[in-house]
Amino acid sequence: MTRVTIDIAQKELPNLIEDVVLGGRVVITKDKQPVAEIVPVLNDRADPRFGSARGLISIRDDFDAPLEDFDGYSG
Repeated sequence: MTRVTIDIAQKELPNLIEDVVLGGRVVITKDKQPVAEIVPVLNDRADPRFGSARGLISIRDDFDAPLEDFDGYSG
C-alpha cells in the first residue's frame, strides 16, 4: 500500500492509477491523516448471455398445485 499526500497525488495521479491497475492500493493523506483510498475496481460480473441458464432451471409439474400446509386456509 502506498501513502501519499494530496499534493503528491495531484502531481502523480497517472502513475498512482497505474500502480492500482497492477493491483496496488493508494491512500491519500491530508495533515498526515488518511482521507481517501484509490483501489482497483472489481469487475467480476460477466455480461449475461441469452439462454446461458438453459437446463439449470426446471419447474415441477405440480408447480401450481395447492400446498398441503395451506389446506385449512380459505382465501
